[in-house]
Amino acid sequence: MGLTTEEQKAVEQFREQVVTPSMDKLVILDFWAEWCGPCKQLTPVLEKVAADYADRGVVLAKVNVDENKFIAAQFQVRSIPTVYAIFQGQPVADLTPARTEPQLTQMLDQILEKLPVTRGDTTPDPAAQIAPLLDAGEELLDHGGEEQAYGLFIDALGIAPEHPAALSGLIRALAAMGRAEEAQAIFDSLTDEQKSDAALVRANSVLSIAAAAVAPDELEALKTAVATQPDDHAKRIELANALMAAGFRDEAADELLHSIAADRTWNDGAAKARLLEIFAMIGLEDPWVSATRRKLSAILFG
Repeated sequence: MGLTTEEQKAVEQFREQVVTPSMDKLVILDFWAEWCGPCKQLTPVLEKVAADYADRGVVLAKVNVDENKFIAAQFQVRSIPTVYAIFQGQPVADLTPARTEPQLTQMLDQILEKLPVTRGDTTPDPAAQIAPLLDAGEELLDHGGEEQAYGLFIDALGIAPEHPAALSGLIRALAAMGRAEEAQAIFDSLTDEQKSDAALVRANSVLSIAAAAVAPDELEALKTAVATQPDDHAKRIELANALMAAGFRDEAADELLHSIAADRTWNDGAAKARLLEIFAMIGLEDPWVSATRRKLSAILFG
């Protein structure tokens, strides 16, 4: 009663994705947001545990707090990530303190002992089936094996055609193979909801970097232009993008850090925003990202 059309839609979607499954399953309900770093670190843990516990009647549901403020408000979400266990439409446990796989599995084991959760059937879980393919594909991408990675992501999509991580891997593999136009066409064909997934946001960042690629002589001309006009932040960021597209990420980061140190507020912090986008694209757990983030922190807070 008294709900807006958007709120009614949110409630209906929540009922379909969370309440109804929770009538006989245990739903892990994850409140997250795209900008939340800890959320991105927790997501793989939740996905793995949900896949491992699927045969015991556990499923994972995610609520983006930016897109579902009404639902988040009903659960009085004050910070994210916030994670609840839902059974028969009601929260039965706060899983938020569990940030590692052992912590989460211990809590789930205790909950499942007390509740009449219907065990899952023996139908293979697509997410569990493709997990090894995705892991191997990412490993190959990190070490220059984009063509082999492409084949693995194709195989994964054959099992789960709309899986965001598989789509992201395929797009990034194509970009690494020099087939950026094909990769962009695949990304453009996705729905807005798919594009908002963290894995596909990362793929889009890769595409934007690939689009900045220039010929070697143009790259040298950009370097010369920046050397002669060191205060031209736009040109320096253009150079950083071209360097990143050419695979020179140390040099690209140096240019962006130089711009941030000189004027961190230029164009609403464009240099910092680009560097953070590169961090997300490479992966926050990457050693290079960790080292470069320390350089950024030294500039911002030193």
